[in-house]
Amino acid sequence: MDLAAGLRLKWPLLQAPMAGVSTPEMAAAVSNAGGLGALGLGAAGVDGAREMLRATRALTVRPFNANVFCHAPALRDADVEADWLAALAPTFARFDAKPPEALHEIYRSFVVDRAMCDMLIEEAPGVVSLHFGVPEKAWIAELQAAGNLVFASATNVNEARACEAAGVDAIVAQGIEAGGHRGAFDPDVEDEALPTLALVERLVAVCERPVIAAGGLMDGTDVARALGRGAAAAQLGTAFLDCTETAADAAYRAALRDPEQGPPVLTTSISGRAARCMRNDFVKLGQGLHAKVPDYPVTYDAGKALNAAAKAAGENGFGAQWAGTGVARVRSGGAAEILEAIGAGLDAAQA
Repeated sequence: MDLAAGLRLKWPLLQAPMAGVSTPEMAAAVSNAGGLGALGLGAAGVDGAREMLRATRALTVRPFNANVFCHAPALRDADVEADWLAALAPTFARFDAKPPEALHEIYRSFVVDRAMCDMLIEEAPGVVSLHFGVPEKAWIAELQAAGNLVFASATNVNEARACEAAGVDAIVAQGIEAGGHRGAFDPDVEDEALPTLALVERLVAVCERPVIAAGGLMDGTDVARALGRGAAAAQLGTAFLDCTETAADAAYRAALRDPEQGPPVLTTSISGRAARCMRNDFVKLGQGLHAKVPDYPVTYDAGKALNAAAKAAGENGFGAQWAGTGVARVRSGGAAEILEAIGAGLDAAQA
């Protein structure tokens, strides 16, 4: 299967979904310029997701990617959650605030959200991608029957095989360099932490479906290397973080370009799942806490509350400033301009 041809792409370049950062304007700009734009819908809910999809469709007739989260629903533990809030309380107090009295499971997993599946079948964005796992095989078949390709992320061979068994059309090989949440199916299983190119090689060797490289890729030369290892396409997120159309706020953008922060690191303290973030105040706080982290996305409820309290007090270092290891090469400009520069670099590298 030729993914680029099937999606009518000028280049085999995909913008990563990036929930909370991607916008309809970003996704449409990338798709219109010859790549595959994307929306992160994991935090949106059915009505919000439908609104984002329709806003994107109003800006492009080309396919785009709608991404959903397939994590196991949270296992609640009142004592763990109370201990976590107590551990965060001194930091809330710094900002003249108190932690929430209780935490909530703020995102509903796609695996139990039939209404979200029905909405995606109705709206048919062209591609639906899955993170943290896969839903029932029948749901994937229904999405495909409605005219969507279905992609799923994998961080190792076992996950990739599960994706193939579920019937997906392509596998996103998420290397350890990627920004944002690790796509691991089970956070309690030891992460092999495979670099992107090594993971691509492993998956290409054992998988029948096309493999999409993701993680640490910032320019055309990076993409050419991934394609040279057998990838059918490349997915880039951090490359678009500072584009004109991003929803990232000014503090997030400033952090991306702050050399004193150092490279992004993995943390579970913000959301409850391992995610690569700029080395901001929340990451440093988490490194010093010894309380057990509650399940995802319950922890994220506390994280969002702490960020809101900090921002209200004029502090901007407690946000989910996700970024990949290539952040030192982040670009500014319109999303289409960035996509075209990456594509031109790929053309030059392959000439």
